Amino acid sequence: MSGLYVHVPFCKSKCPYCDFYSGPFLNKADSYLEAVVGELALRRDELTEPVTTVYVGGGTPSLLTHGQLSRLIDGLRGGIDLSEVGEMTIEANPEDVTSEWTEAVKALGFNRVSIGVQSFDDDELRAVNRRHDAATAERAIGILRDGGIREISADLIYGLPLQTLESWKSSLRRLLDLRVPHFSAYSLSFEPGTRLYAMRQNGKVEEADETMVEWMYAALVAMAGEAGYEHYEISNFCLPGHRSRHNSSYWNLTPYLGLGPAAHSFDGITRSYNPANINEYVKCLSEGKLAVRIEEEEESDRFNDYVITALRTADGVDLGLLADRFSGELCRRFLSQADPLIADERLTASGGRLAISRSEVLRSDSIMREMMV
Repeated sequence: MSGLYVHVPFCKSKCPYCDFYSGPFLNKADSYLEAVVGELALRRDELTEPVTTVYVGGGTPSLLTHGQLSRLIDGLRGGIDLSEVGEMTIEANPEDVTSEWTEAVKALGFNRVSIGVQSFDDDELRAVNRRHDAATAERAIGILRDGGIREISADLIYGLPLQTLESWKSSLRRLLDLRVPHFSAYSLSFEPGTRLYAMRQNGKVEEADETMVEWMYAALVAMAGEAGYEHYEISNFCLPGHRSRHNSSYWNLTPYLGLGPAAHSFDGITRSYNPANINEYVKCLSEGKLAVRIEEEEESDRFNDYVITALRTADGVDLGLLADRFSGELCRRFLSQADPLIADERLTASGGRLAISRSEVLRSDSIMREMMV
């Protein structure tokens, strides 16, 4: 099996915390769509296994008109066989979700929507320049359900400006009460190059201290668990049977093809990416050339890529997969480094897998660093 990702780099305005490639250049949508379909035509031979998941992310894919989105999906279906796709996801902003939009995306084959809620506190939403309010987010989830979309994922952020531990718990409680099948919760990061980073540097906003972030994460894990959600990856939670199949492929070395500017791909061995520049991307494809660039990695780099991503998950590192894919020397070094962590109960060993102990999730970053070869 393999996955297909399409990056839609359009936003009405750039969120101050966002470091994904996106911007207010929706006027380039038509040339972008032509380029994406052209890229697929040039790269479809890279998909040596059936595509089982499709993810259209961004940016804000819900900004595309129905006609534009139809052209995109028709172009994908015209380029490769999507008959074995079981999960087809599109990202949306709450303010874009209407009954008409829901009906349109469902007719195109989407059976899962990932919605950027971020917070259920209106002051916090305004502080990070989100265009929706809490009522709009809750209403959007109801519209999706009424329209027959059963697989809904919502994003939340903790550590936001103005956010307190109690307001975070309130947002989380409100989401849990909605019983969405899946949600992701991320700590706000101040990435260089973002407006939020510049605001912090200029003293216009303060970063939540490490202790507060730990309290928020601890509350997240406890409340989600009490509500019956499976904590299957550091930032991802779901009701039983509702894991994100597409995102899970990123953590277990499943090949995937990424289309669009800034999209990444992985063929099972080599990683590649497109430039984060829509003009360069479109120009290359208009000339019948690929914009894709290869990431130069040593075997140890590939080994560490897998270990770090797998340790983020509850399933952990598959030791059989390690033995199949990597040299015996790297595997021996890894297991040697794991022994003291297993003895200290920071790692668990069971069923041919090594995973971070649930009690140690808050310290996962340091454990991952210790396990790199």
